[in-house]
Amino acid sequence: MENTKKQGNLVNLSILQSEELYEYILATSVYPREPEPLKELRKVTATQPMAYLAISPDAGQLIAMFLKMVNAKKTIEIGVFTGYSLLLTALTIPDDGKITAIDVDRTKYEIGLPIIQKTGVGHKINFIESQALPALDELIQDPKNEGSFDFALVDADKVNYWKYHERMMKLVKVGGIIIYDNTLWRGYVALPEEDVPEKQRASRQSVIEFNNSISADHRVEISHASVGDGVLICRRIC
Repeated sequence: MENTKKQGNLVNLSILQSEELYEYILATSVYPREPEPLKELRKVTATQPMAYLAISPDAGQLIAMFLKMVNAKKTIEIGVFTGYSLLLTALTIPDDGKITAIDVDRTKYEIGLPIIQKTGVGHKINFIESQALPALDELIQDPKNEGSFDFALVDADKVNYWKYHERMMKLVKVGGIIIYDNTLWRGYVALPEEDVPEKQRASRQSVIEFNNSISADHRVEISHASVGDGVLICRRIC
């Protein structure tokens, strides 16, 4: 059994309040089925100063299931970091599948790139080093991209989540899945502002506003899962 405390303190990535319960979930359901390349990348990522930016492995397991359920072949990812979720997607989609991955910092992506290349799935990835909004707008300008993506994962700056969502409504097909990470923000979304650390308040407010906007968006079906730091799952219906 792996000890989560030795893997970058993954408990801090979980919305669960019980460390023992989270370790139980990882030990019984996640780690035994985690592919070796992902395990290797997770451990490499845990050595980084900002390891908390990586998607949690239990959220990753859920994402892989959705990728398979919609038979995803063309996907887009906003926010890559060291590439744990990117590698997970590349391992899951078909050999001729394609991932458009957008991140402003290629240096972090290059930490995981040797593992991605060693795994033999690098040909599926088109990495774009850019701010996300202009990169998305460039994709939208090409008519062949409209409604062409089967799946999207957004794990980037929270203040722009709604702007990303509006663009996903143009890029992701009807019936496609969009997943937003960190939508419960360590549980702070449910606390009074005065009980939230000051440095977390701005992001907490952005997340609250995004969650409220998605709740009122009838273009998507939604489910809010208390996995990792909270993932908001959207299925485009129109």
